[in-house]
Amino acid sequence: EVQLVESGGGSVQAGGSLTLSCSASGHIYRTDCLGWFRQAPGKEREAIALIYVDDSTTWYADSVKGRFTVSRNNATNTLFLQMNSVKPEDSVTYYCAKAPWRVYSRGLWSCPPEDNQYNSWGQGIQVTVDS
Repeated sequence: EVQLVESGGGSVQAGGSLTLSCSASGHIYRTDCLGWFRQAPGKEREAIALIYVDDSTTWYADSVKGRFTVSRNNATNTLFLQMNSVKPEDSVTYYCAKAPWRVYSRGLWSCPPEDNQYNSWGQGIQVTVDS
């Protein structure tokens, strides 16, 4: 079983930048999807950035597209989320997660945005954006 641990959260000024890291222990397979999710109090957890391990194909939610970048260091088994131009609404808890597969939808294979497809989760880390 893969263990995921997030780090790098904290406070940042609106318009600033922050990088979250997710360290994975255990084997990550080429066919895995890795992703960043976030959850605000009282709301459902949502996928914001996904990456397919084999070819590093990425997907972003509209809410973060153009501002956040997901990447992976294969040598250290670390997943990153570079957050730029942060907004007060980015002040939520962030989770990294792993899914053991892609899904086939609308003629394409892609990493699933549904959180129930992910079987390994980090403990979550808080980001606070000060306006």
